[in-house]
Amino acid sequence: MSTETRAADAALDLKGLDSVRAVALGGIGLLIAAYGSVFYHFIDVTGEPLVFLVLGAATLGAGTLLARSLRLRWAAVVAVGLLATGLGLYIVSLPRQPPLVPLLTDAVALMTGRSLLQVTNVDLWVLGVAPGPLFLTWYLAVRRRYVGGVLAGGATLGFLVLTGDASNVTTLLGVVGGIVAVAVGDMDRRGDSLRAAEPLAVLLAALILLSAIAPVVPAGPSRTADTWSSFQTGGPGGSVEANLVEADSQLGIAGNLSLSPAVRFRVESDAESYWQVGSYDRYTGDGWIRTGSSYSYNGRIRGPPGQSRAVSQTVTAIDEISVLPAAWKPVEVSGSVSDRARVTDLDGLELDGSLASGERYSVTSRVPVASARDLRSAGTDYPSAVAERFTRLPSSTPDRVAERTERITARADNPYATARVVERWLENNKNYSLDVERPRGNTADEFLFEMDAGYCTYFATTMATMLRTQDIPARMAVGYTSGERVAEDEWVVRGYDAHAWVEVYFPEVGWVRFDPTPAGPRQAAEQGELTEARESNRTDVDTNETGSGDWTPTPTATPAPLTPRAEQPVQEAPGQVTVPDRITRPGGGPTGDVDTSNITVTRPPTNAPGGGDADEGDDGAAGPLDGRPPTRAEATLATIVLVGAVVALRRTGVTGRIYRAVWLRYQPTKDPETDAERAFDRLEYVLAERHRPRRPEETPRQYLASIGADERAAQVAAVRERAKYAGRVTREEADEAVDLVDDMVGWRGA
Repeated sequence: MSTETRAADAALDLKGLDSVRAVALGGIGLLIAAYGSVFYHFIDVTGEPLVFLVLGAATLGAGTLLARSLRLRWAAVVAVGLLATGLGLYIVSLPRQPPLVPLLTDAVALMTGRSLLQVTNVDLWVLGVAPGPLFLTWYLAVRRRYVGGVLAGGATLGFLVLTGDASNVTTLLGVVGGIVAVAVGDMDRRGDSLRAAEPLAVLLAALILLSAIAPVVPAGPSRTADTWSSFQTGGPGGSVEANLVEADSQLGIAGNLSLSPAVRFRVESDAESYWQVGSYDRYTGDGWIRTGSSYSYNGRIRGPPGQSRAVSQTVTAIDEISVLPAAWKPVEVSGSVSDRARVTDLDGLELDGSLASGERYSVTSRVPVASARDLRSAGTDYPSAVAERFTRLPSSTPDRVAERTERITARADNPYATARVVERWLENNKNYSLDVERPRGNTADEFLFEMDAGYCTYFATTMATMLRTQDIPARMAVGYTSGERVAEDEWVVRGYDAHAWVEVYFPEVGWVRFDPTPAGPRQAAEQGELTEARESNRTDVDTNETGSGDWTPTPTATPAPLTPRAEQPVQEAPGQVTVPDRITRPGGGPTGDVDTSNITVTRPPTNAPGGGDADEGDDGAAGPLDGRPPTRAEATLATIVLVGAVVALRRTGVTGRIYRAVWLRYQPTKDPETDAERAFDRLEYVLAERHRPRRPEETPRQYLASIGADERAAQVAAVRERAKYAGRVTREEADEAVDLVDDMVGWRGA
């Protein structure tokens, strides 16, 4: 047997696993759990977690078994082979085989902050990539190569930090695990006892507490569900506009937000519409991701699959903006931005750079034209790519979401009717409010069952999720509502017009807009912000055209994108009260004034986080003391802090002093003999502190006489003598002895 084999056998003596080695392997386990939790989240969002768990268990088992017989260099070959094979299978699974340059470009993008959740087939990527580093990390740990195991696992976690998918909490958990594995593993090799690790426990507790005050890990915006992150809380600002429009390819669910009345741009258009900025296809449970990449605009974008009409728009930036709002579906862009425009994988427009104040561009859109009858009869023959991409939900989505949706839509017999019922049910059963607490779990589930109110992000997320449970393709869209109409073909759009809605796919029609957010309360909140801004004499909330009263439209025969709401039959849910049809949205039904006199809108307090404008306020991030149950990662870190604190207190003698103080001042009742004996022990402790300890050769009576103890001490000693030597003492005598010692201790202020 070779030396290396004998060393491996010794390393694999798992039956005789001592506490030191168990802690070192536990550190490796924490590191694996850190990056494994990120991988698990990816699979939960896009695939079947059970497959990942089985694959992970098989990989760990293989690492344990092969550590006995496989040499280190061959283990490295196996790990690299697993990684190369997995990546190769992933590339083969792609619908189009990209050449080397795009692959390298994507790799660089990932390492500079692009989330892996933007990868279309991220579930296959994880299943292909995870086994290699997992095998090598555990194999090295089992062979007591803790430093190597930490390097392998740390490299994996570091990659996820670069993509921004590993949160501060998750990363910190991995760092703590790596430190434990290296430090305790070194003690394992030296044969030290676990007691030698006590200073390490104190150090780790201090590190975790420090990171809670000022994060020590320079991670990007985090996107996993177990963290306090800007992704989770919705971006850099405290306004709805910052949360939605500045979200780029990742949209988080925020807590309290405010409205900004500042004017952003002007639109001259053939028709009133929502001005879309982007859409999102992948729901993560606590946010949205736009998968795929974008490409430079090449002069034309394909139109919708069915009948459509052209809508021309010219947008003029009033304030600097970094987006290209346009009616859905844009097909042509002209003007100064045409060479800077990009097209997303979902056919939305993006802009390299920003538009300066006064800069203009023009867009031609092809707006789908379909009646309610057309949509009811559209059927469910969805393109396979659409059905696969836009009906996916995280596997952790509670079943009760689908059950509630099925109950609400029981009388709907086609996707259009289902969408209309869900839209109206949310409008009628949930209130509008900007003052909300961001959910910790699945947003749609919590809004549907636990929350009474929310704003557009909550309504749209919940509706899209409910439709997806019924296998109806739906996605989240963001942008601006039409804004203030100042002429027959002109609208002024403010920051508070930023909005989120739902788009539902219909065969041979394309994406059709639905908006479940109650229009009346939202408009009341916007009008309140504008009134306050004008009273404060803000100069950025009006243009020469605005503020002069409502513009009265002239009747026109221009067809609407969809049949007006008044002509659309609605299947009501049981117990539902229909909203009057005069509370409608621009472009979605007949134009009419909204009566807001009896509407109450809840807004965040002015001194609350998120109460400012887009560049003010807090992101509303949930912290460890926000009253919500901690995640598993947070609970693990808290446990480490608790252990470190206890060790620190014990090493400084604080725990002993606390225990002695409690023991001295509190004596629970048991039987008379035991109570009398303990009362005398307490008496001796008090007298030793005030005079001197009793010498071994001294009897209790001699000791009390030599120090001149008073009658109370003599009486306690006498009760103890009767209990110890006569074997009998009454309950009253024992209680009296306890009371006398309490007096001497000062328990009663004596």
